[in-house]
Amino acid sequence: MTGFTPENQAVMSPAQGTKHVPELGPPAKPKRNKYAFACAILASMTSILLGYDIGVMSGAMIYIKRDLKISDLQIGILAGILNIYSLIGSCAAGKTSDWIGRRYTIVLAGAIFFAGALLMGFAPNYAFLMFGRFVAGIGVGYALMIAPVYTAEVSPASSRGFLTSFPEVFINAGIMLGYVSNLAFSKFPLKLGWRFMLGIGAVPSVILAIGVLAMPESPRWLVMQGRLREAKRVLDKTSDSPSEAALRLEDIKEAAGIPADCHDDIVQVSRKNSHGEGVWRELLIRPTPAVRRVMIAAIGIHFFQQASGIDAVVLFSPRIFKTAGLKTDHQQLLATVAVGIVKTSFILVATFLLDRVGRRPLLLTSVGGMVLSLATLGTSLTIIDHQTEKKAMWVLVLSISMVMTYVATFSIGAGPITWVYSSEIFPLRLRSQGSSFAVVVNRVTSGVISMGFLPLTEGITTGGAFYLFCGIATVAWFFFYTFLPETQGRMLEDMDELFSGFRWRDSKSKPKNRSSSSNPEVEIGLNKQ
Repeated sequence: MTGFTPENQAVMSPAQGTKHVPELGPPAKPKRNKYAFACAILASMTSILLGYDIGVMSGAMIYIKRDLKISDLQIGILAGILNIYSLIGSCAAGKTSDWIGRRYTIVLAGAIFFAGALLMGFAPNYAFLMFGRFVAGIGVGYALMIAPVYTAEVSPASSRGFLTSFPEVFINAGIMLGYVSNLAFSKFPLKLGWRFMLGIGAVPSVILAIGVLAMPESPRWLVMQGRLREAKRVLDKTSDSPSEAALRLEDIKEAAGIPADCHDDIVQVSRKNSHGEGVWRELLIRPTPAVRRVMIAAIGIHFFQQASGIDAVVLFSPRIFKTAGLKTDHQQLLATVAVGIVKTSFILVATFLLDRVGRRPLLLTSVGGMVLSLATLGTSLTIIDHQTEKKAMWVLVLSISMVMTYVATFSIGAGPITWVYSSEIFPLRLRSQGSSFAVVVNRVTSGVISMGFLPLTEGITTGGAFYLFCGIATVAWFFFYTFLPETQGRMLEDMDELFSGFRWRDSKSKPKNRSSSSNPEVEIGLNKQ
């Protein structure tokens, strides 16, 4: 969908209610909605919190281990436990965002992470450090769930993929900042360096909490509260045209159970719709066939994103490069910064392709590249393990280049599309809790992979671990190919229809877009007659 433009709309006469069809011409591409763009930027900044923590911990753990004299098992738990702690925030975020709104939930996420970062920065011992990770993890859980949901709800359909990919962009930006922080503070005294690395993460959360106050509340949440006038004002600002704003409002009102002919500023909405009551029953106990398929799709894409080993690579890049043959801390950290640069660069490329190429082509291409790079990386590291004398330079170069290729192919598809796809496929009433459940799966999988990576490398070697990730990525490719339909250009309120009659063969073709195949103004006008 390229949006609604004056050239391809039929216009209703206010007086007679008749339609006048202008001369047909090539549809003009709408300008990027700057207001929706700014809202997406502010909301997605919450994802910096997770990215910074992942990136900074990859280098900080080198110095934490030396300073606190802890084992590899404790280091693995320290690195991965934040994902488990984040489950609390992710589970609570759905209900919280339905009660206090999406915007204030983002502020809450920043405040909790701020406290956690300070606790980690001042940690005198391992136990206190783990407590700081616990607090920060709750903030990360809130941020991971709410940023994609808010962005999807505020974005026009024509650029929703572009805008909803921003959380992944900022995760990568946070990872990059964490890597740079590692390098910047690595020369500090041992007892100060890693504390500065972790504590400085409080700064982005302060900027975030202040910036979020300038953005509007989600129009879909406002409708759920019966605040139609405010919702209309936000939709007018965040849509590509007045006709799209009107169509979006009609669809949201229908989903919220508000009559289409109701145009009051404030209406009474049932507690079930306004506060998300009974949602878990609809999601997990007695889902409709469409909701069941949506849940499987959301859980599957989040599981495979993490099970293919991305957090293991990001967290343990210095360890992987050490295995490959880089000897000094400085060399390992420099190579890790290069990983961050590649990862961030390719995620930026992906944001511009999502609404042009579509979700499925990018996702399948991405996972295919991950399979090849993981297989080659596993082979090169296995060769290194069997070299008893000096390691060959070509194997070192191959290993480093395959790490770069893996993060590049991940970032161009599997990284951003996971958040885009899962935030747009749930029906309105189920979106908050459904998205939070998918994030729980994401964080549990990431935690298991992160904490189990070092024991796994000891049991089946580092090369063997990447062969395992390669096998999982292969299964993921077939799952995505057979189960995930294309959602590019679909209105959020159309997703139930898309999944209700879904068959796996339908995933091979792009679904017809209701909004682009019919005229929105005519549709609204005829419905009112």
